[in-house]
Parts: sequence; structure tokens; C-alpha cells
Amino acid sequence: MTDTTLRDRASGAIMGAFIGDAIGLGPHWYYDLTELHKDYGEWISGYTDPRPGRYHEGLKAGELSQAGLILKLLLESLVHCGKYDQSDFCRRMDEELLPLLDGTPMSGPGGYTSQSIRELWRRRVEQQLPWGQTGGHADTTEAIERTLALAVRYALDPSRLAVTIADNAALTQNDATILSMTVAYGAVLGQLVQGKALDAKLSERLMKLVHDGALPFHAVTGDDLQPPRAGAPDPPRAGKFASPDALLTPSYMAAAAADPEIRIEPAWKVSIVYGMPCAIYHQLPAAYYLAARFKDDFESALLHAVNGGGQNQARAILTGALVGAQVGLSQIPQRFLDGLTDCTTLCSLAARLAADANGPERT
Repeated sequence: MTDTTLRDRASGAIMGAFIGDAIGLGPHWYYDLTELHKDYGEWISGYTDPRPGRYHEGLKAGELSQAGLILKLLLESLVHCGKYDQSDFCRRMDEELLPLLDGTPMSGPGGYTSQSIRELWRRRVEQQLPWGQTGGHADTTEAIERTLALAVRYALDPSRLAVTIADNAALTQNDATILSMTVAYGAVLGQLVQGKALDAKLSERLMKLVHDGALPFHAVTGDDLQPPRAGAPDPPRAGKFASPDALLTPSYMAAAAADPEIRIEPAWKVSIVYGMPCAIYHQLPAAYYLAARFKDDFESALLHAVNGGGQNQARAILTGALVGAQVGLSQIPQRFLDGLTDCTTLCSLAARLAADANGPERT
């Protein structure tokens, strides 16, 4: 890991996510790699325009998709309030996003509306349900794509990080397994913002937080996943998630990336190894692998994420945040910032959130 400050790493995580979103805009959701290469060449190296008839038709290279716009909404709320205020975020969604949607996929800002947000629109607008009764069953990374801002804000407070991510994610996705994997990603990102390494020891540090009661996962094993003592009582649940296994995935991926006998070549084929689809259980292993393998090389991590096809935009967002947190904003190549639409505003928001990540909540 490069020599960085917490603020640099925090800003790097946020801007890495925005860059990942924008770089996936053009070549988003090509499951036929021959078609992808026909439209964009053998190697995508920067921002591209979406092709006519594709998911984000009409947008331009460097612009954000709807996922990026929702991340920006949460970021603006966090910066304005100085903390996570769920009512403020929900108000912004009610006023600034939901009125622009009609419940269909190809509508609204960003060119495409994801499943969880369409379900949210139906519950909130059509059925007029209150917030808190709006979560659906999408098994995707859509909640991660915005709650990564909460992971950055509360990187130094894992307990608060877990609570706020779980609360926000449940607004759109209410499956317990998806929520646990979403919180786990946030816990990993928080560790990287702190300056910890994405290595085979990371999960051990996360499990210690579980045993200390800071992360809301249930665990009966002892240190190093050893069995509990004979006759020991079942420990009280630290929270809502039944298993901490989602916290173990990143270290297995990091170990695979470091093992010379395990090679995925070229690295973009991680999408074939773990799967191209949208589901969270395809996306997270690939993002963790790329972020561990290219921990000091933002460009390589990002480009291998997007060149893998399929749900490459989510893969690039998740990978971009993880590697951005490891290298810091200062080590993200300038060309990715120069080509990002409204980069000055986004960098300012990231910097203000990064400053707040250093201290307690503002009132």
C-alpha cells in the first residue's frame, strides 16, 4: 500500500467509485464478449459513449449512471448533515429522484433504473407505503453502490458503520443474506480507509470486531475459527446477521491473488471465473480479487473490472472504491479525473466527507 493519509484514502474510495460507475457507462451489460469487442475494441481503456439501443443510450462518455447519481445524493446528504440522517436522505430521494421515474427500466436520470429502485418506486409512489416498508428482494450490489459512502464516513467506527449501512440498505433490499454481504463489503472498505491491508489477515481483524461486539454478526468459533470450548454456552447474538462468512470472503480472495499457483490470466477473466451476472455473490469475489491483486495499481484494477463484460459497471464501482481506498486519491491517474463529468463538484463532496471521516458526527 502506498504512503497515504486517511483523508486521501477516504477521497480515493469515493472518487474511485464514481470513476468506476462512469467508465462502465458505455460498455455496460455485454454478456457476449465478441459483441463487446466489436463495439469497443479488444481493450477498453477509458470513458466511452453508450451505443444506440444500449442501456444508457443518450448519455456521454464520463457521465454518471443512476447508481452514481444515487451515490451522489447520499454523499450530499452526509455532507450537509454532518452525519447519516435517514430522513434527510429519504426526503432527497422523494424530491430529487422518484418523481423522475415511472417504474420501467429504461426511464429516469442515468439511462437505466435498476430492479431495487423500480421496486422502491412502486412501493413508495404507486402504493404510497412509508419508508421502512419499501425494501424488495433484489439480490444485487445496488445498496453497496451507495452505502459505500457510509463505510467511508464511519470507517473509524465499525459499529456505527454497520448500523447505518444496514438501515440504509434495507430501504431498497430486505433479504438478510444480501444485507449481511452489503455490510461486510462496507466493513472491508472501512478497514482499507483506516489504512489496513486487503490481505489474508483482513478477515481475522474483522472477526475480532465480531467477537468484540462491534460488527453485528453471530459467531460461535474461537480465534482462527477454532471450535468453541466443550460446554461453552451459545454466545448472544451481536446483531441481526446469522453468520460472519461474508467477512471471510475477502481474505480468501486476497490469498488467491497472492498465490503464484493460482492465476487468472488475463485478470479480466475473473468475470468468467466468478460469473458475469448482477447478483452480489458473483460481484463481490471478483471485486475483492481484483482489488487485492492490483492493490497499488488503480488503473489496472479498474480496467480489468470493466473489460470482463457482464455487470461490469457494478464490478468497476466496487473495485474502484476498494483500490481507491488503498492508493488514495493522489495516486488515481489524472486522466480518469479529467474525463469525469462534473469532477470538481464530486471531488469537493469527497473531500468534505473525508474531512468528516476523521471526527465525530456534526450536530
